[in-house]
Amino acid sequence: MKRLIPFLAAISLGCSLGLAQAADTKADAKPAAKSEAQLAQQEKMKSCNTDAKDKTGDDRKAFMKQCLSAKGVTATPTQQEKMKTCNADAKGKTGDDRKAFMKDCLSAKPAA
Repeated sequence: MKRLIPFLAAISLGCSLGLAQAADTKADAKPAAKSEAQLAQQEKMKSCNTDAKDKTGDDRKAFMKQCLSAKGVTATPTQQEKMKTCNADAKGKTGDDRKAFMKDCLSAKPAA
């Protein structure tokens, strides 16, 4: 019995040191940097999710599948592209007319 207690104490000390070392290794590990493809997919997901905000259920699921599977083609123009198009279309308009036109143009949903 006298030999059993020091033996168990040694085993439990060894286990606790091993767990502490494993915890330190995990804490020191840095997350891997995202690749360009992962970042592009993340942006695509963000864009598709924004476009699908008014959809629910099966309609949303179908839209997201179609939107995410589109290769390199964005389903909606970016805000900058919208701005260029609306500015070009607003030539000749001034004052309140231009302001109203730009508001409608920029907030219009793209034709699908």
